Amino acid sequence: MPLYDFVCRNCNLRSEILVRPNSLTSCPRCRSNALDKQVSAPSAPPRNKALITAARRQAAREGHLSNYSVAERTQLLHRP
Repeated sequence: MPLYDFVCRNCNLRSEILVRPNSLTSCPRCRSNALDKQVSAPSAPPRNKALITAARRQAAREGHLSNYSVAERTQLLHRP
């Protein structure tokens, strides 16, 4: 399942969403289906502990799935 960046046209939330094939994607905040897929560039993982910590903090602020525990990710992915 690919992970994409989206911007909601309804509430302007930027989010990273794991997309299942043939599924409707909705905004995590307002549940709107009016999302615009964004182009995201991969980056090499940082090797410095301070950079890793800063990157995780930024990702947590942005709501990226990599900062959720396995239980939280499972719960997020199994929403109706």
